[in-house]
Amino acid sequence: MRNILLIALVSLISFTGCNQTKSVKTIENLKAGFKGETTASAKYAAFAQKAREENHESVAKLFDAASKAESIHAANHKKVLEALGEKPDDFKPEFEVKTTSENLQAAIDGETYEATIMYPQFIADAKTEKVEKALKSFTWAFDTEKKHQQFYTKALEALNANTESTLPLAYAICPVCGNTYDNASTDQKCAFCQTKREKFIVV
Repeated sequence: MRNILLIALVSLISFTGCNQTKSVKTIENLKAGFKGETTASAKYAAFAQKAREENHESVAKLFDAASKAESIHAANHKKVLEALGEKPDDFKPEFEVKTTSENLQAAIDGETYEATIMYPQFIADAKTEKVEKALKSFTWAFDTEKKHQQFYTKALEALNANTESTLPLAYAICPVCGNTYDNASTDQKCAFCQTKREKFIVV
């Protein structure tokens, strides 16, 4: 009888241990994603202020919109972490503010990294570990970062060509997934999460 109880106890510990460790990589990625998105949100807010100081209001609007979107991504990652019984690590965002042109290039580089390297790996890990909520949060961020990269590229081209007047006058951000639109051209529902347009945040 004692041996049976011992075997049962060992099996229970092993089973519990597997459940606790099966999402280790995804949890690590969620923490990294939260840190990255929180930093990006603060950085883009600072970039927006710099753009206004240099009289680039249309570029500032873009940075404002991206800052809001990144804060939504950070909040989504945090919610998934908490659902997994975890919490983000404490940290202080660190970044450098340069000229608007340099800030746009830094934004392009950051979004390109997230869209081509970081989030594809995070998505793959979440699929492997079967963490559906993390997969959704990572995918929403991934799809949005691709759009941000395109917006930033066009903004830098316009800045260099002195054609900033061709840039959007305002942006619409989905409050659920962070999807970002030119406010003059939005969908009736968010293309990523199906949230209705009337709920979008306009900046």
